[in-house]
Amino acid sequence: MPEIAEVARIVHFIRKHLLNKTIAKCTAIDDANIYGKNLTGATTGAEFQKHLTGRKIIGTGQQGKYFWIILDKAPHPVMHFGMSGWLNFRSEETYYYRKKDGQPDQEWPPKFWKFQLETKAEPGEDIVEAAFVDMRRFARIRLVDCPGDQIRDNSPLVENGPDPVVDKDKVTTEWLKGKCRGKKVPIKAMLLDQANISGIGNWVGDEIMYNAKIHPEQYANTLSDAQIEQLLNSIHYVCSTACDVLGDSEKFPEDWLFKHRWGKGKKDAAKTLPNGEKIQFLTVGGRTSAVVPSVQKKTGLVAKEIDEAVSDSENPKRGRATKDTLGGEKSKKRKSKQEAPEEEIKPRNAKAGKVKPEHVQENVDDPRANSTAVSRRRPTRHKA
Repeated sequence: MPEIAEVARIVHFIRKHLLNKTIAKCTAIDDANIYGKNLTGATTGAEFQKHLTGRKIIGTGQQGKYFWIILDKAPHPVMHFGMSGWLNFRSEETYYYRKKDGQPDQEWPPKFWKFQLETKAEPGEDIVEAAFVDMRRFARIRLVDCPGDQIRDNSPLVENGPDPVVDKDKVTTEWLKGKCRGKKVPIKAMLLDQANISGIGNWVGDEIMYNAKIHPEQYANTLSDAQIEQLLNSIHYVCSTACDVLGDSEKFPEDWLFKHRWGKGKKDAAKTLPNGEKIQFLTVGGRTSAVVPSVQKKTGLVAKEIDEAVSDSENPKRGRATKDTLGGEKSKKRKSKQEAPEEEIKPRNAKAGKVKPEHVQENVDDPRANSTAVSRRRPTRHKA
Protein backbone atom coordinates (compact mmCIF):
# COMPACT_ATOMS: atom_id res chain seq x y z
CA MET A 1 0.00 0.00 0.00
CA PRO A 2 1.46 3.40 -0.96
CA GLU A 3 2.23 5.39 2.19
CA ILE A 4 3.53 8.90 2.86
CA ALA A 5 6.81 8.47 0.94
CA GLU A 6 5.28 6.83 -2.13
CA VAL A 7 2.67 9.59 -2.36
CA ALA A 8 5.45 12.19 -2.06
CA ARG A 9 7.05 10.41 -5.01
CA ILE A 10 4.03 10.79 -7.28
CA VAL A 11 3.56 14.44 -6.29
CA HIS A 12 7.17 14.96 -7.43
CA PHE A 13 6.40 13.47 -10.84
CA ILE A 14 3.19 15.49 -11.19
CA ARG A 15 5.25 18.65 -10.66
CA LYS A 16 7.88 17.43 -13.09
CA HIS A 17 5.58 16.41 -15.95
CA LEU A 18 2.18 18.12 -15.54
CA LEU A 19 2.63 21.45 -13.77
CA ASN A 20 1.55 24.42 -15.95
CA LYS A 21 0.28 22.06 -18.66
CA THR A 22 -3.19 22.21 -20.18
CA ILE A 23 -5.20 18.98 -20.35
CA ALA A 24 -6.15 18.61 -24.00
CA LYS A 25 -7.88 15.28 -23.49
CA CYS A 26 -9.19 13.33 -20.51
CA THR A 27 -10.73 9.89 -20.83
CA ALA A 28 -12.28 8.20 -17.80
CA ILE A 29 -14.24 5.01 -17.26
CA ASP A 30 -17.15 4.69 -14.87
CA ASP A 31 -16.25 2.75 -11.74
CA ALA A 32 -18.43 3.50 -8.71
CA ASN A 33 -15.85 2.10 -6.30
CA ILE A 34 -13.05 4.29 -7.60
CA TYR A 35 -15.01 7.51 -7.99
CA GLY A 36 -16.18 7.63 -4.40
CA LYS A 37 -19.66 6.14 -4.52
CA ASN A 38 -21.56 7.51 -1.50
CA LEU A 39 -18.67 9.64 -0.22
CA THR A 40 -18.36 13.43 -0.10
CA GLY A 41 -16.98 14.62 -3.43
CA ALA A 42 -18.15 11.49 -5.24
CA THR A 43 -18.27 11.77 -9.01
CA THR A 44 -18.50 9.58 -12.11
CA GLY A 45 -16.10 8.84 -14.90
CA ALA A 46 -18.14 11.02 -17.25
CA GLU A 47 -18.19 13.98 -14.84
CA PHE A 48 -14.49 13.63 -14.09
CA GLN A 49 -13.71 13.63 -17.80
CA LYS A 50 -15.88 16.70 -18.36
CA HIS A 51 -14.35 18.77 -15.54
CA LEU A 52 -10.71 18.02 -16.40
CA THR A 53 -10.77 18.45 -20.17
CA GLY A 54 -9.42 21.87 -21.15
CA ARG A 55 -8.27 22.78 -17.64
CA LYS A 56 -4.74 23.93 -16.79
CA ILE A 57 -2.82 22.27 -13.95
CA ILE A 58 -1.45 25.02 -11.70
CA GLY A 59 -0.47 23.08 -8.58
CA THR A 60 -0.39 19.84 -6.62
CA GLY A 61 -0.10 18.83 -2.99
CA GLN A 62 -0.16 16.05 -0.41
CA GLN A 63 -1.52 15.26 3.03
CA GLY A 64 -0.43 11.81 4.14
CA LYS A 65 -1.82 9.23 1.73
CA TYR A 66 -3.99 11.74 -0.12
CA PHE A 67 -2.77 13.92 -2.99
CA TRP A 68 -4.48 16.37 -5.31
CA ILE A 69 -4.13 18.36 -8.51
CA ILE A 70 -5.07 22.06 -8.47
CA LEU A 71 -6.72 23.22 -11.68
CA ASP A 72 -7.24 26.77 -12.93
CA LYS A 73 -10.92 26.30 -12.13
CA ALA A 74 -12.73 24.22 -9.49
CA PRO A 75 -13.53 21.41 -8.85
CA HIS A 76 -10.15 19.80 -8.22
CA PRO A 77 -9.32 16.05 -8.23
CA VAL A 78 -8.35 14.62 -4.82
CA MET A 79 -6.99 11.07 -4.93
CA HIS A 80 -5.97 8.16 -2.70
CA PHE A 81 -4.12 5.11 -4.09
CA GLY A 82 -5.77 2.58 -1.80
CA MET A 83 -3.78 -0.66 -1.83
CA SER A 84 -2.47 -0.86 -5.38
CA GLY A 85 -3.21 2.39 -7.21
CA TRP A 86 -0.62 4.42 -9.08
CA LEU A 87 -0.23 7.22 -11.63
CA ASN A 88 1.76 6.06 -14.66
CA PHE A 89 3.54 8.34 -17.13
CA ARG A 90 4.16 7.07 -20.63
CA SER A 91 7.55 8.77 -20.94
CA GLU A 92 9.09 7.65 -17.62
CA GLU A 93 8.93 4.76 -15.19
CA THR A 94 7.70 6.26 -11.92
CA TYR A 95 6.80 3.25 -9.79
CA TYR A 96 8.61 2.99 -6.45
CA TYR A 97 9.77 -0.58 -7.12
CA ARG A 98 12.06 -0.61 -10.10
CA LYS A 99 11.71 -3.19 -12.81
CA LYS A 100 14.86 -5.05 -13.82
CA ASP A 101 15.22 -3.14 -17.08
CA GLY A 102 14.17 0.19 -15.54
CA GLN A 103 12.11 1.01 -18.61
CA PRO A 104 8.49 2.23 -18.70
CA ASP A 105 5.80 -0.21 -19.80
CA GLN A 106 5.51 -0.52 -23.56
CA GLU A 107 1.79 -1.25 -23.36
CA TRP A 108 -0.30 1.92 -23.44
CA PRO A 109 -2.78 2.52 -22.07
CA PRO A 110 -1.67 0.33 -19.17
CA LYS A 111 -3.90 -2.39 -17.77
CA PHE A 112 -6.49 -1.47 -15.13
CA TRP A 113 -6.53 2.23 -16.02
CA LYS A 114 -9.30 4.42 -14.56
CA PHE A 115 -8.53 7.70 -16.30
CA GLN A 116 -6.03 8.96 -18.86
CA LEU A 117 -4.71 12.47 -19.44
CA GLU A 118 -3.04 13.94 -22.49
CA THR A 119 -1.60 17.46 -22.41
CA LYS A 120 -1.90 20.09 -25.09
CA ALA A 121 0.93 20.31 -27.64
CA GLU A 122 3.08 23.35 -26.89
CA PRO A 123 5.98 24.74 -28.97
CA GLY A 124 9.20 23.05 -27.92
CA GLU A 125 7.49 20.70 -25.45
CA ASP A 126 6.45 17.07 -25.71
CA ILE A 127 2.90 15.92 -25.16
CA VAL A 128 2.59 14.26 -21.74
CA GLU A 129 0.42 11.18 -21.29
CA ALA A 130 -0.54 9.91 -17.84
CA ALA A 131 -2.87 7.17 -16.59
CA PHE A 132 -4.26 6.39 -13.14
CA VAL A 133 -4.28 2.62 -12.64
CA ASP A 134 -5.68 0.37 -9.92
CA MET A 135 -5.93 -3.39 -10.21
CA ARG A 136 -7.73 -3.97 -6.90
CA ARG A 137 -10.17 -1.05 -7.15
CA PHE A 138 -9.66 0.31 -3.62
CA ALA A 139 -8.30 3.66 -4.79
CA ARG A 140 -10.49 6.74 -4.47
CA ILE A 141 -10.90 9.66 -6.88
CA ARG A 142 -13.09 12.62 -5.92
CA LEU A 143 -13.80 16.13 -7.13
CA VAL A 144 -13.64 18.81 -4.42
CA ASP A 145 -15.44 22.04 -5.30
CA CYS A 146 -13.57 24.81 -3.49
CA PRO A 147 -10.72 27.29 -4.09
CA GLY A 148 -7.43 25.48 -4.67
CA ASP A 149 -5.86 26.80 -1.48
CA GLN A 150 -8.76 25.48 0.61
CA ILE A 151 -8.67 21.81 -0.43
CA ARG A 152 -7.31 20.76 2.97
CA ASP A 153 -10.18 22.52 4.71
CA ASN A 154 -12.69 20.20 3.03
CA SER A 155 -13.58 16.51 3.22
CA PRO A 156 -11.86 14.08 3.05
CA LEU A 157 -8.70 15.91 4.14
CA VAL A 158 -10.21 17.90 6.99
CA GLU A 159 -11.06 14.67 8.85
CA ASN A 160 -7.43 13.52 8.74
CA GLY A 161 -4.61 14.42 11.11
CA PRO A 162 -1.54 16.50 10.24
CA ASP A 163 1.13 15.28 7.83
CA PRO A 164 4.41 14.77 9.77
CA VAL A 165 6.46 16.20 6.88
CA VAL A 166 4.21 18.88 5.38
CA ASP A 167 2.95 19.94 8.82
CA LYS A 168 6.15 19.37 10.78
CA ASP A 169 5.57 22.53 12.80
CA LYS A 170 2.25 21.11 14.05
CA VAL A 171 3.57 17.66 14.99
CA THR A 172 5.29 18.78 18.20
CA THR A 173 6.11 17.24 21.56
CA GLU A 174 3.07 18.78 23.25
CA TRP A 175 0.81 17.71 20.38
CA LEU A 176 2.06 14.12 20.58
CA LYS A 177 1.76 14.05 24.37
CA GLY A 178 -1.86 15.11 24.07
CA LYS A 179 -2.56 12.34 21.57
CA CYS A 180 -0.82 9.63 23.60
CA ARG A 181 -2.29 10.60 26.97
CA GLY A 182 -5.81 10.41 25.59
CA LYS A 183 -5.48 7.11 23.71
CA LYS A 184 -5.91 3.78 25.47
CA VAL A 185 -4.78 1.79 22.42
CA PRO A 186 -1.51 0.17 21.31
CA ILE A 187 0.87 2.92 20.18
CA LYS A 188 1.29 1.51 16.67
CA ALA A 189 -2.49 1.33 16.21
CA MET A 190 -2.68 4.99 17.24
CA LEU A 191 -0.16 5.94 14.56
CA LEU A 192 -2.00 3.95 11.88
CA ASP A 193 -5.24 5.82 12.59
CA GLN A 194 -5.26 8.55 9.95
CA ALA A 195 -7.54 10.71 12.11
CA ASN A 196 -4.55 11.14 14.45
CA ILE A 197 -1.72 11.59 11.97
CA SER A 198 -1.68 11.30 8.18
CA GLY A 199 0.47 9.06 6.03
CA ILE A 200 1.82 6.43 8.42
CA GLY A 201 1.02 2.92 7.28
CA ASN A 202 2.29 -0.50 8.25
CA TRP A 203 5.95 -0.49 7.22
CA VAL A 204 6.48 3.17 8.18
CA GLY A 205 4.87 2.48 11.57
CA ASP A 206 7.19 -0.47 12.18
CA GLU A 207 10.23 1.57 11.19
CA ILE A 208 9.23 4.34 13.60
CA MET A 209 8.67 1.85 16.44
CA TYR A 210 12.05 0.21 15.83
CA ASN A 211 13.90 3.52 15.60
CA ALA A 212 12.21 4.78 18.79
CA LYS A 213 12.90 1.46 20.60
CA ILE A 214 9.24 1.18 21.58
CA HIS A 215 7.21 -2.03 21.50
CA PRO A 216 4.20 -1.61 19.15
CA GLU A 217 1.81 -3.34 21.58
CA GLN A 218 2.48 -0.97 24.46
CA TYR A 219 -0.46 1.30 25.18
CA ALA A 220 -0.02 4.92 24.09
CA ASN A 221 -1.09 6.31 27.46
CA THR A 222 1.66 4.37 29.28
CA LEU A 223 4.58 5.98 27.43
CA SER A 224 6.89 8.18 29.49
CA ASP A 225 7.74 11.75 28.51
CA ALA A 226 11.17 10.56 27.36
CA GLN A 227 9.61 7.86 25.17
CA ILE A 228 7.19 10.35 23.63
CA GLU A 229 10.08 12.69 22.81
CA GLN A 230 11.98 9.81 21.20
CA LEU A 231 8.85 8.76 19.32
CA LEU A 232 8.45 12.28 17.94
CA ASN A 233 12.06 12.34 16.76
CA SER A 234 11.59 8.96 15.09
CA ILE A 235 8.38 10.06 13.35
CA HIS A 236 10.15 13.08 11.87
CA TYR A 237 13.32 11.15 10.99
CA VAL A 238 11.69 8.15 9.30
CA CYS A 239 9.02 10.10 7.41
CA SER A 240 11.37 12.87 6.26
CA THR A 241 14.12 10.45 5.21
CA ALA A 242 11.70 8.26 3.23
CA CYS A 243 10.13 11.29 1.52
CA ASP A 244 13.50 12.87 0.73
CA VAL A 245 14.43 9.83 -1.39
CA LEU A 246 10.88 9.67 -2.84
CA GLY A 247 10.15 6.26 -1.36
CA ASP A 248 13.03 4.59 -3.24
CA SER A 249 13.83 1.70 -0.90
CA GLU A 250 17.26 1.18 -2.47
CA LYS A 251 18.23 4.55 -0.98
CA PHE A 252 16.93 3.82 2.52
CA PRO A 253 19.58 3.56 5.28
CA GLU A 254 21.10 0.09 5.51
CA ASP A 255 20.22 -0.21 9.21
CA TRP A 256 16.49 0.25 8.56
CA LEU A 257 14.17 -2.62 9.39
CA PHE A 258 12.61 -2.24 5.93
CA LYS A 259 15.75 -3.62 4.30
CA HIS A 260 15.47 -6.94 6.13
CA ARG A 261 11.82 -7.52 7.09
CA TRP A 262 10.58 -8.96 3.81
CA GLY A 263 12.16 -12.36 4.38
CA LYS A 264 9.05 -13.37 6.38
CA GLY A 265 7.52 -16.56 5.05
CA LYS A 266 10.23 -17.22 2.46
CA LYS A 267 12.47 -20.26 2.42
CA ASP A 268 15.91 -19.62 3.90
CA ALA A 269 14.86 -16.04 4.63
CA ALA A 270 16.99 -13.97 6.96
CA LYS A 271 15.46 -13.78 10.43
CA THR A 272 18.04 -11.37 11.78
CA LEU A 273 19.39 -7.89 11.16
CA PRO A 274 23.03 -7.50 10.03
CA ASN A 275 24.00 -6.85 13.67
CA GLY A 276 22.54 -10.23 14.67
CA GLU A 277 19.34 -8.98 16.30
CA LYS A 278 16.37 -11.25 15.63
CA ILE A 279 13.20 -10.08 13.87
CA GLN A 280 9.86 -11.44 15.03
CA PHE A 281 6.38 -10.93 13.64
CA LEU A 282 3.17 -10.36 15.58
CA THR A 283 -0.25 -8.85 14.98
CA VAL A 284 -1.02 -5.36 16.31
CA GLY A 285 -4.29 -3.65 15.46
CA GLY A 286 -5.04 -6.30 12.86
CA ARG A 287 -1.75 -5.74 11.02
CA THR A 288 1.39 -7.84 10.84
CA SER A 289 4.18 -6.03 12.69
CA ALA A 290 7.92 -6.62 12.48
CA VAL A 291 9.52 -6.32 15.92
CA VAL A 292 13.06 -6.66 17.26
CA PRO A 293 12.46 -7.81 20.89
CA SER A 294 16.04 -7.16 22.00
CA VAL A 295 15.61 -3.48 21.10
CA GLN A 296 11.88 -2.87 21.57
CA LYS A 297 11.20 -3.62 25.24
CA LYS A 298 7.77 -3.41 26.86
CA THR A 299 8.03 -0.75 29.56
CA GLY A 300 4.29 -0.42 30.20
CA LEU A 301 1.12 -2.46 30.09
CA VAL A 302 -0.16 -3.90 26.83
CA ALA A 303 -3.76 -4.76 25.89
CA LYS A 304 -4.03 -8.19 27.54
CA GLU A 305 -2.35 -7.04 30.77
CA ILE A 306 -4.64 -4.01 31.05
CA ASP A 307 -7.74 -6.15 30.50
CA GLU A 308 -6.60 -8.58 33.22
CA ALA A 309 -5.89 -5.73 35.66
CA VAL A 310 -9.33 -4.24 35.08
CA SER A 311 -10.94 -7.66 35.48
CA ASP A 312 -9.15 -8.36 38.78
CA SER A 313 -9.96 -4.96 40.29
CA GLU A 314 -13.51 -4.38 39.09
CA ASN A 315 -15.22 -7.75 38.60
CA PRO A 316 -16.55 -9.66 41.63
CA LYS A 317 -15.08 -13.16 41.73
CA ARG A 318 -18.20 -14.73 43.22
CA GLY A 319 -21.87 -14.01 43.52
CA ARG A 320 -24.54 -13.14 41.02
CA ALA A 321 -23.99 -10.31 38.62
CA THR A 322 -25.95 -7.19 39.49
CA LYS A 323 -27.49 -4.70 37.10
CA ASP A 324 -24.65 -2.30 37.91
CA THR A 325 -21.92 -4.80 37.06
CA LEU A 326 -23.70 -5.95 33.92
CA GLY A 327 -24.20 -2.37 32.84
CA GLY A 328 -20.56 -1.61 33.52
CA GLU A 329 -19.39 -4.54 31.43
CA LYS A 330 -21.64 -3.54 28.53
CA SER A 331 -20.42 0.04 28.82
CA LYS A 332 -16.81 -1.08 28.71
CA LYS A 333 -17.47 -3.21 25.64
CA ARG A 334 -19.19 -0.33 23.88
CA LYS A 335 -16.32 1.99 24.77
CA SER A 336 -13.77 -0.54 23.57
CA LYS A 337 -15.50 -0.74 20.20
CA GLN A 338 -15.57 3.03 19.92
CA GLU A 339 -11.87 3.31 20.71
CA ALA A 340 -10.77 0.59 18.29
CA PRO A 341 -8.64 2.41 15.70
CA GLU A 342 -8.79 2.00 11.97
CA GLU A 343 -6.04 2.77 9.51
CA GLU A 344 -8.35 4.80 7.31
CA ILE A 345 -11.09 7.20 8.37
CA LYS A 346 -14.55 5.85 7.69
CA PRO A 347 -17.05 8.38 6.36
CA ARG A 348 -20.70 7.99 7.28
CA ASN A 349 -23.32 6.78 4.86
CA ALA A 350 -26.04 9.33 5.59
CA LYS A 351 -28.84 7.21 4.17
CA ALA A 352 -28.16 3.95 5.94
CA GLY A 353 -26.41 5.31 9.01
CA LYS A 354 -23.68 2.74 8.49
CA VAL A 355 -19.95 3.16 8.53
CA LYS A 356 -18.37 2.58 5.16
CA PRO A 357 -14.60 2.05 4.93
CA GLU A 358 -12.43 3.95 2.50
CA HIS A 359 -10.75 0.68 1.64
CA VAL A 360 -9.94 -2.61 3.28
CA GLN A 361 -6.62 -3.82 4.54
CA GLU A 362 -4.31 -6.22 2.77
CA ASN A 363 -3.78 -9.79 3.83
CA VAL A 364 -0.13 -9.55 2.79
CA ASP A 365 2.47 -7.49 4.59
CA ASP A 366 4.93 -7.14 1.70
CA PRO A 367 3.89 -4.19 -0.52
CA ARG A 368 5.78 -5.77 -3.41
CA ALA A 369 3.54 -8.84 -3.43
CA ASN A 370 1.41 -9.34 -6.52
CA SER A 371 -1.32 -11.36 -4.84
CA THR A 372 -4.80 -10.04 -5.36
CA ALA A 373 -6.08 -11.55 -2.11
CA VAL A 374 -7.81 -9.00 0.07
CA SER A 375 -9.90 -9.18 3.20
CA ARG A 376 -13.36 -7.67 3.22
CA ARG A 377 -15.11 -6.46 6.33
CA ARG A 378 -18.71 -7.48 6.73
CA PRO A 379 -21.04 -4.54 7.31
CA THR A 380 -22.63 -4.34 10.73
CA ARG A 381 -26.25 -5.43 10.79
CA HIS A 382 -28.65 -2.87 12.25
CA LYS A 383 -31.94 -3.78 13.81
CA ALA A 384 -34.95 -2.14 12.25
